[in-house]
Amino acid sequence: MSDAALLLITVSCSLVGGIVIFLLPEQQRGWRTAINLGAALIKILCLLLIVGAVLNGQVLSVRLPFLPGADLVLRADAMSLLFAILSALLWLVTTIYAIGYLEGAPHRRRFFGFFSLCVTATMGIALAGNLITFFLFYELLTLTTYPLVVHRGTPKALAAGRRYLAYTLVGGVVLLTGVLWLQQLLGSVDFSHGGVVSVLADSHRPALVAIFALLIGGVAVKAAVVPLHGWLPEAMVAPAPVSALLHAVAVVKAGAFGVVRICYDVFGIEYAASLGVLQPLAVMAGVTILWGSLRALVQSDLKRRLAYSTISQASYIILGVALFGPLATIGGLVHLVHQGIMKITLFFCAGNYAETLGIHAIDQLDGVGQRMPLTTVAFTIGALGMIGVPATAGFVSKWYLGQGALAADMGWVLWLLLASSLLNAAYFLPLLHRAWFRVQRQPWPEEHIPRRPGRETSLLLLLPPLVTALSVVMAGLWAGAPFSPLVWAQLITALEYRP
Repeated sequence: MSDAALLLITVSCSLVGGIVIFLLPEQQRGWRTAINLGAALIKILCLLLIVGAVLNGQVLSVRLPFLPGADLVLRADAMSLLFAILSALLWLVTTIYAIGYLEGAPHRRRFFGFFSLCVTATMGIALAGNLITFFLFYELLTLTTYPLVVHRGTPKALAAGRRYLAYTLVGGVVLLTGVLWLQQLLGSVDFSHGGVVSVLADSHRPALVAIFALLIGGVAVKAAVVPLHGWLPEAMVAPAPVSALLHAVAVVKAGAFGVVRICYDVFGIEYAASLGVLQPLAVMAGVTILWGSLRALVQSDLKRRLAYSTISQASYIILGVALFGPLATIGGLVHLVHQGIMKITLFFCAGNYAETLGIHAIDQLDGVGQRMPLTTVAFTIGALGMIGVPATAGFVSKWYLGQGALAADMGWVLWLLLASSLLNAAYFLPLLHRAWFRVQRQPWPEEHIPRRPGRETSLLLLLPPLVTALSVVMAGLWAGAPFSPLVWAQLITALEYRP
């Protein structure tokens, strides 16, 4: 199979699946499920073929005419595969979860259709080979996730959707301004090792600083960087599979990945450091890490607490980039994956509590560990990972970020990581105490008894968080195993920092 065909199939299989799902009757559950799972498996298979090629030193690419002087470019390298594989695997797990979660619910055709289109946009972002392609898929992501945010159709959901659109569309305009300005200066905005802007004369330095600010400002909206984060907590009115998608697979992760691409493959990390733009980026990330954690402390709704946790945790990725050093870069890149598997575990569990027992508020968690022990074990693993407890994925990320801070002689980052971990413990450990050590004081708000006695919830709802929680532990205990997220992040870093 040619490089072009492989890349195009990888992106478009979910697009074709989504279109077919829209054409199916609402009651065609079996066909809809088969198309969803089949497209997810095809995408994973294609990515495995691409991984083999990249490990052999190849960089797969295809260029398609779009506008005069602006082509659509798909490109598969080690960095793009880090995000692409995460998205594909978590899409499969989230699809299984969503099938169970939405059983008997209305508008499933619309949900799964846009769900597939959303994954198409995410894969396009991962495999984009230039800023033009990145921007187009980035905006497609906005348009395909909006129907998922407003899926329930309640006034609260519609208000959250309007807020989401307002933030992300303005961010898109800012991003486009930066892309067009850079295109005018360079004539080409293809991603490349070491960046593409360093060829410009020093006389363009003020313009490049402004362009960097525009590009980062545009993607920082989806990355939920303070003060551009206001849309994210409100979007938690969406169903649990959508929340998992927003936080772990698509929107927030796409914004963070955009920061990585801009710093490494547009500006080049060394040139970005020479422009003096990395230190402000590090400060911005540090403020977001602390602010998100502080706000999480005072939330009484479970999903909103997890949302503010995401605001904090996603900026670890940005911090790793901004510290300008191999160790910190490894920490930031591996957290792109680790945060995804930890956060999707937590949102799956929150969805199980809501769908099975009607639990939404934190004070309703008392004794839930006895009623739903497996779900609560998974939630516990995800929470301990977020805190950074050893033997979990979160510990690996924070270890490398701390080592990177020492190597960069930025002692304040160590204090930041310590403060963040303590705040993580402060807003997660009380939840675990309530779940495991408190006694249920009142009936569950809305209990749904599973069909099989002894099973805490539907098997389709239970298996996904157990699988992702196991991944959190495996990524911590076997961090040095071949093809682990850490080893892949080390491979990317070695390529980015080579002479």
